[in-house]
Amino acid sequence: MIQPYHVPVLLTESVEALELCPQGTYVDVTFGGGGHSRAILERLSDRGRLVAFDQDADARANRPEDRRLLFVESNFRFLRSWLRYHGIEKVDGILADLGVSSHHFDSEQRGFSFRFDGPLDMRMNQRARLTAAEVVNEYEHEALTAILRDYGELDAPHRIAQCIERAREQAPLTTINALIEAVSAVTPRGGESKFLAKLFQALRIEVNGEMEALKMMLEQARKVLRPGGRLVVITYHSLEDRLVKNFMRSGNFEGRAEKDFFGRLQTPFEVLTRKAVVPTPEEVERNPRSRSAKMRVCRLKASEE
Repeated sequence: MIQPYHVPVLLTESVEALELCPQGTYVDVTFGGGGHSRAILERLSDRGRLVAFDQDADARANRPEDRRLLFVESNFRFLRSWLRYHGIEKVDGILADLGVSSHHFDSEQRGFSFRFDGPLDMRMNQRARLTAAEVVNEYEHEALTAILRDYGELDAPHRIAQCIERAREQAPLTTINALIEAVSAVTPRGGESKFLAKLFQALRIEVNGEMEALKMMLEQARKVLRPGGRLVVITYHSLEDRLVKNFMRSGNFEGRAEKDFFGRLQTPFEVLTRKAVVPTPEEVERNPRSRSAKMRVCRLKASEE
């Protein structure tokens, strides 16, 4: 059976959260398999427009033939530049589903999953230079420890880094199985899957510069949204969710809300989700990879330029 490129998560909830205007201009910054984009296009009139971003060349094959769709093969960190290049200054809504596509997890040659042996790659953009193999073989102890601690939120990152360093002194770590073997001494018995998931998450975030790209996209989203425009973001781990929550609440990543002379909070957004929206039990049963998803929604206040 052919596996789908990606099963869209919180599909109905996220598209409804955009509160689409049929004649509006919208952006899907994470096109992937195109599930969210197709749902948006179904709700747009002939005058509506959708710009879809994806840095993975494989995603291009999923584009529907639709003149209202503009596909940009690029990382969403360049959101504003590409919109300006195509003559678009403001948009009515932006959707970001930050999850890794099933296509990536299920492809042995892409190196995203510890379920298969394969090359230590993990690049979402195959044209990029940095691979997971380069990270584990060339990063110095301090840098490797910081990645494991900050991006994987792993216990004892210092010891894990030492295991990797000892193993690479014997031979370069170029495959998934070689990495798994290298950290076997510090892998918790009975908790192997959770440990390896965190380890692979840390390497993937570093290889793809995910946290910096997310910050850049959010800052640009604030500039390209029209007053009243909506930003809908689906996250899959606490690092992403913390950034998104702070940004929507305060307009910065520290969660530090500014106040005016009268003590009133000066925030660019109105948060529309007091608590994160999560998948229903039925969706999690259909698509187990959705279980960690959290959706947050905000609206740009009219006072913002």
